[in-house]
Amino acid sequence: MRIFGDYHTHTIYSHGKGTIEDNVKVAISKGLREIVISDHGPGHFLFGVKSSNLPIMRKEIDRLQKKYKDINIMLGVEANIISLDGDIDVSNEDLKLLDKLLVGFHYGAFGKTILDNHALFIRPRIGKLLKGLKNSNIINVTRAVVNSIERYKIDILTHPGDKTPVCISPIANAAKKYGTFLEINAGHGHLTVDDAKIALNEGANFIINSDAHKPSDVGNVDRAINIAIEAGIPIDRIVNVEE
Repeated sequence: MRIFGDYHTHTIYSHGKGTIEDNVKVAISKGLREIVISDHGPGHFLFGVKSSNLPIMRKEIDRLQKKYKDINIMLGVEANIISLDGDIDVSNEDLKLLDKLLVGFHYGAFGKTILDNHALFIRPRIGKLLKGLKNSNIINVTRAVVNSIERYKIDILTHPGDKTPVCISPIANAAKKYGTFLEINAGHGHLTVDDAKIALNEGANFIINSDAHKPSDVGNVDRAINIAIEAGIPIDRIVNVEE
């Protein structure tokens, strides 16, 4: 089992270590046919891509596509969920620039409202110390993720369950219904084997990505492939793999 495309890679436009072209060159050297540049959404206060840079990135990718004809180079964003209603931190205008929309839950983003900030970003952190908050936190984050899948045309839900626990069944159901791929992330190890098994039984489909933050890690997905194998996910349920 090997991937033919890596759809989750970061660059210097957020907190990656290489340029777009650096990532592309490594992808080509590893035999990949597709790559997505997917820096963090602008709402991430530490690592977010500037909205003003997205048109620049779009032009750069279009230029590189003419230079490197043997690989499909796409622009994406790893948007942040910022409300219980599933809002993300990428505007409708910016979405028009993208080839792929990735969405994930991250600390480092701010909630759309005070209530959202408390429910999604403050309570889960407190909940790591106070176990009595765990179940309500899982409900809140799961609700936000499902709402986001229902509201946006999300191509990939990144590393579900990584930053804070979620209930994977309703997320997998929503992903199946709306055509969103659940990511098995080589960097974070999520989906976990247990959650991948649940999502598989719920009928969801998957994608394996590196989440590379330096060019040399583009295409490095052995950890994620091992999770998929242990979970018993067949190749035809993973969109970017082949024998």
